Amino acid sequence: MTIKVAPSILAADYLNLERDVKLVEAAGAELLHIDVMDGMFVPSISYGPGWVKALRPMTGLVLDVHLMVEQPERYIDTFAAAGADIIGVHVEATQHIHRALQQIKGHGKKAEVVINPGTPVSAIESVLDMVDQVLVMTVNPGFGGQKFLPATLKKIARLAELKAEFGYDFDIEIDGGANDETTALAYQAGATVAVAGSYVYDKVDPAAKIARLKAVTTD
Repeated sequence: MTIKVAPSILAADYLNLERDVKLVEAAGAELLHIDVMDGMFVPSISYGPGWVKALRPMTGLVLDVHLMVEQPERYIDTFAAAGADIIGVHVEATQHIHRALQQIKGHGKKAEVVINPGTPVSAIESVLDMVDQVLVMTVNPGFGGQKFLPATLKKIARLAELKAEFGYDFDIEIDGGANDETTALAYQAGATVAVAGSYVYDKVDPAAKIARLKAVTTD
């Protein structure tokens, strides 16, 4: 088994977005990661639901929408209608994480819970039975190009233990600092999906980078 790769359009060429999306799709990526940032939960500002709506007809990739926003419940309905396949919400961004995940599932979408580097796995244990994916931030959210935080490997391993213990069926996704070395370490700890932004969209050879990520995670 190899890890699933989710290129992040945050690092793509916005003026040639369709080209960059089709390139990674042809290279074997399984998901397309879309970071939605509101300038409040994180300092940066990025895309709205219009981007997701525009991307939906141009690709068959799973649209993995990561809401880095305060009170994500306000936006779930809109992003679901725009064509998101997976919607991720931060446990730190809402007082009602269970209700937010229910809201996502109510639209027939896959629900993802997200934790920041400083948040323990114990903060989300009570909702692991209802999620399709857990995203472990392996850098502090808000900016691309950061270095992978090795301490997050323990959280990945803990999630893998809980999956095995309780028979859960969620993917474990990492986001931040992914390259062939760090992705291999995360995969060994139990990760099944890797978000890769600047590593893939380095303007050299994105297809080769995706191949390298998959090569280092071959059992």
